[in-house]
Amino acid sequence: MEKEKINITNKLGLHARAAAKLSHLANNFNSNIFLLFNGDRVNAKSLLGILTLAASVGNDIIIEAEGEDESEAVSGIKELFEKKFDEES
Repeated sequence: MEKEKINITNKLGLHARAAAKLSHLANNFNSNIFLLFNGDRVNAKSLLGILTLAASVGNDIIIEAEGEDESEAVSGIKELFEKKFDEES
């Protein structure tokens, strides 16, 4: 199992567009991928699940992946967060 804690730095947090990009990316991996925030654990492949977290800028979130491509999944999702979902320059 791979885990990575990351800080949400994009201005709007995990709003609908960012959550859609995240779930779309997560669905490209075979591993089971989850996001942990404030005691909640949701499937990163579920747009609705991500939106229920209501995670905003400045919050830390944990990416958790288990499976054959877990390292690639965590790295890819971490990169998406670091690029601020391509929403900011």
